[in-house]
Amino acid sequence: MRIRLEHVTHAYAGSDESAAVQVLGDISLDIASGDFAVLMGASGSGKSTLLNLIGAVDKPTAGRIFLDDNETSVLDDSRLTMLRRRSIGYIFQFFNLIPTLNVFENVAFPLSLANAPRSEVKTRVAEALASVGLGNRATHYPNELSGGEMQRAAIARAVVHNPPLILADEPTGNLDSKNGEMILDLIRSIHKNRHPTIVMATHSERAAAYGDYVIEVADGRVSGVGGRESEQSQGVVSSPTPDSRSATPATPTPDPRSATPASPTPDPRNPTPAT
Repeated sequence: MRIRLEHVTHAYAGSDESAAVQVLGDISLDIASGDFAVLMGASGSGKSTLLNLIGAVDKPTAGRIFLDDNETSVLDDSRLTMLRRRSIGYIFQFFNLIPTLNVFENVAFPLSLANAPRSEVKTRVAEALASVGLGNRATHYPNELSGGEMQRAAIARAVVHNPPLILADEPTGNLDSKNGEMILDLIRSIHKNRHPTIVMATHSERAAAYGDYVIEVADGRVSGVGGRESEQSQGVVSSPTPDSRSATPATPTPDPRSATPASPTPDPRNPTPAT
């Protein structure tokens, strides 16, 4: 699923006692279908807000957002709900498993919302649990799982309906380093085998290394791509490489008419006298 943002701004409305707070300013991005892009920034940089806008959880104050050909910034709530249910898988920092449902029922939840046939639910959930190594934990409840197991169950839930877009918000932020690495390996494996577009928000350089490239977010703006500073013009960052998977447009080719002319070749008939 291709993701496009055109001059997106987002602000939280003010009140009688406080002014509106702008959290994102004039962001333009183009993430190609099948990319694994990482939004990296410090806490409060705006990366989670940007992820929510991409995931159609919120709408921008200004600008346009497209998921493939769907302009989510103008869709009504019912169409946004259907888009989220069918096309997006979410992985959260705190797992967000339903405590009164067992692992099988939690993973099956997206399929239940889509009214999938019971036989299909059983097959898909079994496959999803096997893919994350939890085939033997289907009847356990979230409070009977370790943190790593809960996140693996959450990942199975995110992929069980084969969404073309997966969004992960600090997926290792609540895990120790060993389990965090296991989760990152699993997400990378899902990208390799299923080829969805993945956008992951993180503040960890170690986690960011698992993506195809990094989109740096600071103070509500995109400040660079690929881990390097780059020029920015109206929220669009120039591409750091000619890779077609880059999140942003390539730098325009210089106009040959404006190039500095080459120095004339010296005439051998008029050599410069030796000193």
